[in-house]
Amino acid sequence: SLLLKAINLTSMKKNIIISFLFLFLFSCSNKKQIIYLDDLSKNNLNKINYSLINDKIEIGDILKIDISTDFPEASLPYNKISKINSQPSADLLIIDGYVVENNSSIYFPVVGEISTANLSVFELSNKIKQLLIDGGHLKNPYVSVRRVNSKFTVLGEVNNPGTFSFYDKNINLFQALGYSGDLLITANRKITLIREENGLRKSYEFSLTDSEIINKPYYIIKNNDIIIVAPNFSKVKSAGFIGSPSSIASISSLLLSITLLILNK
Repeated sequence: SLLLKAINLTSMKKNIIISFLFLFLFSCSNKKQIIYLDDLSKNNLNKINYSLINDKIEIGDILKIDISTDFPEASLPYNKISKINSQPSADLLIIDGYVVENNSSIYFPVVGEISTANLSVFELSNKIKQLLIDGGHLKNPYVSVRRVNSKFTVLGEVNNPGTFSFYDKNINLFQALGYSGDLLITANRKITLIREENGLRKSYEFSLTDSEIINKPYYIIKNNDIIIVAPNFSKVKSAGFIGSPSSIASISSLLLSITLLILNK
C-alpha cells in the first residue's frame, strides 16, 4: 500500500507540473497573433481593386470648389475667398466650403441649387462645368471639386487615440492607424470599424493579421469612420482580480511551491 501511495503521489506531482506548463504556454502570444497581414505571401502581385474606392458625395460633406479660366477675372464671381488667399488654412477651407444639405444639394453662386445625389466629386465637377457652359456663364472653365472635411476616429489600444482629419483623396486602414501612432503591444489585432453611409450604420469586424482585408470595402477609410481597437487577453486580465501576467506567474509559482510541500510531507 505504501508503494501504491508513492506511485500515486508521483503521478499527481507530474500532473500538476504538466498543468502549470500547459497554462504558461497557452497564455503566451504567438507570431500569427500580432504580425500584420501575416499570411501575405512574399513577392505577391495583385491588381488594385479601384471599385473599393467609393467617392460618392454624401449629406454633410463640405466641398471646396474652384473655377479657373484663361481669364482669371471672369471666374472671380464663381469662387470664394479661399481661391484668392494663396495659403488658406484648413479651417478657412471648411468655412468657405459648400455644405451638402439634407436634400443632397449645394447652392452655387450665380448658377443656384445643384443636386449632388449619387455623384462622385469627379462627376460633380463635370456637371458644374457643363452648367457653366450651357448657361453661357463661362467658356471652357476648369472645375476642381474636393472634399475638405474628411475625418475619422481611432479609439482603444493605440498610442494616440483621437479624431484625425485628412486631405488626401483617400487613405487606407493602415494609414489611418498610422495617424494614431500604431497599435500598442496590448492591443488585440481584431478590429471593429463603424461606418455611416446613406442613412445606415454598419459595423465590420476583422483581423489585421488576415491579408484578405485589403480586398474588403472597409480597407479604404471613409469620412466619419470609427475604428475601435480592443485590448488583448493579457490587458483584460490585468484590469481584473488576478492582475498582470507577472502577478499571474508569481501566484502560480507560489501555488506550485505550496502544492509540492504538501505532497512531500
